[in-house]
Amino acid sequence: MGINSSKSKLAFSSKRNALIFQERYNGKIVDFKQSLLLATNSLDHDHKILNKIYQKKVFLMGKKIFEKNCKKDIDFEDYLEINELKFDLKTKFCKKLTKQRLHYTTLYLWYLKNGAVSHQHNSSIVLTKKEKCPVCGMFTYKYPRWAAQIFYKSKQKETHYSFDGVKDMMKFYFNPQAWGNYKDAKIINISKMLVTDYYEQTVIDARKAFYVIRSDIYGPMGHELIPFANYSDALNFKKDHFGTKILKFDEIKEEEVYELD
Repeated sequence: MGINSSKSKLAFSSKRNALIFQERYNGKIVDFKQSLLLATNSLDHDHKILNKIYQKKVFLMGKKIFEKNCKKDIDFEDYLEINELKFDLKTKFCKKLTKQRLHYTTLYLWYLKNGAVSHQHNSSIVLTKKEKCPVCGMFTYKYPRWAAQIFYKSKQKETHYSFDGVKDMMKFYFNPQAWGNYKDAKIINISKMLVTDYYEQTVIDARKAFYVIRSDIYGPMGHELIPFANYSDALNFKKDHFGTKILKFDEIKEEEVYELD
């Protein structure tokens, strides 16, 4: 038991077999009531882990498979159960798929595209096709995965600037006048700063985020400060992608930003 939980709970027919397993693989021996209590207490944590796995792998794979192999005219209101959708994907809407690819596609359509888990997602940063990064001049809408914004409010008027990555956003933050005539772009006038969580692809407060630098993942402008809402995600990313440091917003130094170029 426990392929979708952070800690597996294995059952044995006798205490002797449990002791043999424990001697070889460690672990703790408990009875059913204790095991049930442990499982119940870890549900929320396990669901969060499973959801992150789905976001990072299953849904992305399902989306790619669906867009390449399936018809798009699916009316989700026709389906009350996920198995009904899966059957029609197999028989009506998609080319022949392996069991695993069909499974990924079904999960993507049922939970994400169909909106079953839409409540778990904050809206993404809104970008227009006319907006250019004031630092590098690139169209920011082409890079939604890396989008960042600073909003300034002065005399009841709010303006914002969009960036194709946190690195350029921070360059502008520290010295707006280096990039043009931005008289109202003063730190004291900032009403909010938004960045995009790398794993979740959701909008987060830039001043509350954690940033990994010098990883093997590159943004549109090369090395980046890669943002995460949670320290644990930042730490896992740092380990997986050979980052050198995790910074809070107020720990970011201007000279360190330019060293990423």
